[in-house]
Amino acid sequence: MKDEKKIGTELLPELVEDFMTQKQTQLLKVKKGQMSKQEFLEVAREHIAYYYEVSPAVTRDLLDLFEQYVFGYSILSPLIDDEEVTDIRVVSYDTIRIKKLGKRMESDIAFTSSKEYQQFVQYVATKNQVNISNLNAIQRFTDGDSHPRFILRFTISMPLVNSGQEPYLCIRKVPKTFPNIAQLIEKGMLDKETAQLLIMRFREGSTLICGGNSSGKTTILNALKETLPNNMAVLVIQQADELTTVGHPDMMFLHSLPKTGESMASYELKDISIAGLTMDVDCFIIGEIKGEEAMYFLNAAYTGQICAATIHAPSADKAANKLVDYCMYESRYQREELMSMMDCFKTFVFMEHYRVKEIYACEGYNYETKRLEYRRLFG
Repeated sequence: MKDEKKIGTELLPELVEDFMTQKQTQLLKVKKGQMSKQEFLEVAREHIAYYYEVSPAVTRDLLDLFEQYVFGYSILSPLIDDEEVTDIRVVSYDTIRIKKLGKRMESDIAFTSSKEYQQFVQYVATKNQVNISNLNAIQRFTDGDSHPRFILRFTISMPLVNSGQEPYLCIRKVPKTFPNIAQLIEKGMLDKETAQLLIMRFREGSTLICGGNSSGKTTILNALKETLPNNMAVLVIQQADELTTVGHPDMMFLHSLPKTGESMASYELKDISIAGLTMDVDCFIIGEIKGEEAMYFLNAAYTGQICAATIHAPSADKAANKLVDYCMYESRYQREELMSMMDCFKTFVFMEHYRVKEIYACEGYNYETKRLEYRRLFG
């Protein structure tokens, strides 16, 4: 006789398929908060009782597995719960890689088959009201509701654009609560003197924070913006909801909205940046510069508005070049003109391995050498 727990595990994909095809409206109601967890699980219990000839013990096991699947993320839930894991990359059904304490490694978790994994990816999309058809083979979206401690930022690419036959699934975990400057000092990101220097310069002029992936750029930006005085009006725009506030009374947050197969509505960072230029704000922040929004960000800084953003660059003195690269996508200016405008940024910060590595002050643009001139403040 089969082990009852094994029976429940084998029936789970079938139950998930039933709800994705027959009861998708219930899944969406749960996501929107229109149906409680208890009500949904009762619907699932009735479905099992009606369609599955299994014992009460198997019913309980299957319902427990289904609850974890729907209200968590199935076998990935332990990785999502792990405070030390920041990134999850599913390369194939039996290859799940993680970044833990800054180091990439194999996880000890795998899906049982390619079919189960592909069903899971389809469920993740359905749960988050995202279409992953051929018209939307690459999707980026955020789930800020499923986990009490983390915002989950998803990227899915489907076989249509992949070299392999399975989807790729990447999850970035963003803590809902973020450390303040004092806590970052305790963690060793920077010392007290450096923190005071950054706080002072952040309030007095525009700041560009650069570094690689998972270097701490967003973390330090999140903490610095909380040091702004309450009498400053702040606008934050971002692709995903990574920047939040714990108590500033005059801070607005806007995020981009990609176009999907169901809706032609689309609001890119560029569009929101243009709107931001018309709003009465004292500080304009972009979570991460990635494209054409750079030109509108530079325009805001060049008018004297205090601005701040993060950007990928290999050192503090290379950040301006990267921002200008992005500005060229949307600009009628020559590169030299854009570089001369960059002297409106007063502070450039380079992050590496979750530490402040360099701080440069911009001393102005040298029209003879056609370069920005810097003074090293730290590093």
